Amino acid sequence: MKYRTDKSGKQISQLGYGCMRFSRKGGSIDFDKTEQEILYAIENGVNYLDTAYIYPGSEECLGKILAKNNLRDKVSIATKLPQYIMRSSAQIEKTFNEELSRLQTDYIDYYLMHMFTDFSEWENLQRFGIEDWIAEKKKSGQVRNVGFSYHGDTDMFLKILNAYDWDFCQIQYNYLDETSQAGRAGLEAAQAKGIPVVIMEPLRGGKLVRIPEKAKDVMKASGRSYSPAEWGLRWLWNQSGVTCVLSGMNSMEMVQENIRIASEAEVDSFTEQDFATIAEVKRVIREREKVGCTGCRYCMPCPKGVDIPGNFHFYNLMYMEKKTSARFEFAQVMGLREAPGFASQCIQCGKCEKHCPQHLPIREKLKEADKALRPLPYKIGINVARKILIKKAK
Repeated sequence: MKYRTDKSGKQISQLGYGCMRFSRKGGSIDFDKTEQEILYAIENGVNYLDTAYIYPGSEECLGKILAKNNLRDKVSIATKLPQYIMRSSAQIEKTFNEELSRLQTDYIDYYLMHMFTDFSEWENLQRFGIEDWIAEKKKSGQVRNVGFSYHGDTDMFLKILNAYDWDFCQIQYNYLDETSQAGRAGLEAAQAKGIPVVIMEPLRGGKLVRIPEKAKDVMKASGRSYSPAEWGLRWLWNQSGVTCVLSGMNSMEMVQENIRIASEAEVDSFTEQDFATIAEVKRVIREREKVGCTGCRYCMPCPKGVDIPGNFHFYNLMYMEKKTSARFEFAQVMGLREAPGFASQCIQCGKCEKHCPQHLPIREKLKEADKALRPLPYKIGINVARKILIKKAK
């Protein structure tokens, strides 16, 4: 296993164990199978385990495994405060203590504010005294490092990144999401500030494993014997700003394969041919795209707040992946922002089209994107979610 360092210089395995997708049997987590897989991972160098309050049964299962095998002090636990349902400082404290109980521990190594999409969510926590709460928990040793996980656009990520002295952060990042969400720009901004970055969804939930046959042929023609998963993981570990890559492992074969790759992959090991291979794979995957947007953001900012590249990214995803999963991700990432950036906000001024290097008919494509991404049931669902999660927070 190869290791990278956190802000304090502590060694973190570059492969982290994502605990959201534990195997299930009869509706519950398959404890015996999960225990075997986690023990093998720890024995072979994995020392970063990521869970969350809202992952059903995950914290309890992880805590039981570590306590049963006397492994708590040999690993780092990362878990998360569900900030989107917090309504008071008392609720924050109650939730944190519940997590300690579930995990059978008296401290959390890496504690994240879970799933920020908008700066207003950090402001909401500030109203509850979160900064004083963090300072107290750090002083007592109950929290060793504090960070946040993120699902939003690059600009908002940078605003949150610069709003507090974070110890680390966690972003969705892979070769298909290079210019969406926090993206490469966010990764490099965090690196410039000396903030470790943990990667989630390195293979887009397995979608970069189930790529078109034509894309697999491109990989084979490279002369490398890498699987699609290995290409995706090595692309990430090639970057020095990536501290730890989480994998939601739920089979012994997956654990063993990922550990092998993580024991070999190094920074700056990609050749020009490797980069060319990934570029061609991306081109093949995107052959079904509806809009040739590169995510360059020259069209931004929109005077009415439309997130133009964001809308096009999710519109394209509908035709590269399942429509339902793309719509759900769109609703989560864009729909739950305080200022959502919907395409329907466009007033047809045309300012964006004057700056587009691809000369895209942006106004026309935004209408198409909004119609595809927000059919009536999704509009209703997003509006209901906004009322619950945003208006109540105010």
